[in-house]
Formats: sequence, structure tokens, C-alpha cells
Amino acid sequence: MTDKVIIEEAIRLVSEGVSVTYPVNGWSMLPFIIGGKESVILQKVDKVQKGDVVLAWVDGNRYVVHRVIRICGDEVTLMGDGNLYGLEHCRLGDVKAWVAYVVDQYGKKRDINCRWRRRAASAWWWLRPIRRYILAIYRRIII
Repeated sequence: MTDKVIIEEAIRLVSEGVSVTYPVNGWSMLPFIIGGKESVILQKVDKVQKGDVVLAWVDGNRYVVHRVIRICGDEVTLMGDGNLYGLEHCRLGDVKAWVAYVVDQYGKKRDINCRWRRRAASAWWWLRPIRRYILAIYRRIII
């Protein structure tokens, strides 16, 4: 089975109201989600808000799990927490799932939307000018 078939099945299940645990790859959501070691629990989207982590079909060519940084009408702008630059764009209808929890490699589940994690993500956004250095240290220590 290809990755595309698997993700589309996960999206179908989520649209039916089933929570789906989905493995994440890559470093684009560091430090909040560690690709290759952690998974996300996807749930049906009720309302997309700035600061949400979502699974979306972006730029008409791929799926990403990234954070919503702006909503303007029907247009959604996303960026990975671990990215230093580069934005993705989609429409509200292209947001396929909402990330409710992160599951670590030991099976421990944590709420990515609790108040302190949202505040940490907001502070992380403002650290963009120096994130490169923080991420370099983080990757050497954690990964």
C-alpha cells in the first residue's frame, strides 16, 4: 500500500468521526512533534483556528501536518514549527483533520492544544529570528 492510499484512508475514517493515530515523518514540526518517533491523533475538523495543528492538502500537491498561522476568509496559511521559512497555502476545505494529541514512542499521549502548549507555540513563532540556533542544539541533544 502506498503512503497516499494510507493517508486517504485515514482521512476517510476521520471524516466519519473515527480518531486515527498517524505516524509523522520529518523535522518540520520540531520541537512540538518529533518525526519518526512520534505520531499524531487525528480527529474530525469542527472549526479551524489560528494556532491549530492540522493535516491539510497544501499547494495542490501534498499533505502536511503543520500549524495554522493565518486564516483570511477561505484561505489558510500554514507553517511547520520546525521550519525557518516557507509557508503553505490551502483552502478551508483542504484541511482534512485536526491534531488533538501527540503520542510519543512509549505510547504516552499528550494534548497539543492545552493552554501552555499553545502559549509555547506562540512564543516559538516570535523566536523565528533565532530558531535556527535553538533547533540546531535541540537536534543534537534530542534526536
